[in-house]
Amino acid sequence: MSAVLKSKSGQNTKRPSASSGRSKAGVAVDRREEAGETNDAALSAARVIGYARVSTNSQELQSQIDALRKAGVDAKLIFTDKLSGATSERPGLDACLEELRDGDTLLVWRLDRLGRSVRHLVTLIEELRERGVGFRSICDGAIDTTTASGELVFNIFSSLAQFERRLIAERTKAGLAAARARGRLGGRPRIGADDPRVVTAKALYRDRAMEIRDICRSLKISRATLYRFLKL
Repeated sequence: MSAVLKSKSGQNTKRPSASSGRSKAGVAVDRREEAGETNDAALSAARVIGYARVSTNSQELQSQIDALRKAGVDAKLIFTDKLSGATSERPGLDACLEELRDGDTLLVWRLDRLGRSVRHLVTLIEELRERGVGFRSICDGAIDTTTASGELVFNIFSSLAQFERRLIAERTKAGLAAARARGRLGGRPRIGADDPRVVTAKALYRDRAMEIRDICRSLKISRATLYRFLKL
């Protein structure tokens, strides 16, 4: 209850009670506490997910897994592959990337365990950054996109990869231009009417003894290629 007082002028005035006086401060404290709980929940939701790979079945993953566990990765959140890095299809990596979500961090033992090449590695980490996922490498401590210095190092890697792509493109164009200047054209050599496969395809087609699919299967060519041979 607010106390009613009389002023010198005779008018009644109200004095705020203690509960109403602290209401605004109490609301501010409650909001700060709620914000703190939200931040704590977000931090607890962020996970570190590990990926390990070896090139052959004869190699062991355990040393990489031990390093990931020591770095704080839960055993249930470690994905593995026993495949060559040059292989484009890696089920373990695919499952790992599918598991990652905004706020998570992908941790690997070494950079070459993740990417097939510098360009593939840069592309993959760029995609993770767009999804809000950080990246760290245990052996390559400078690569840590969750820190400012690590992100700077990664940007340097990205620039080098882009520079490499441009050099390859320029060398390819220069090589093609030099070949054309010498009268050579790129691409596969053209197949003529006297090519053994063309002669055989025409003979089998004329005999009508085999169906089109059987002719294609025996010559190991597509239906479109067969019809192209017949026009020669």
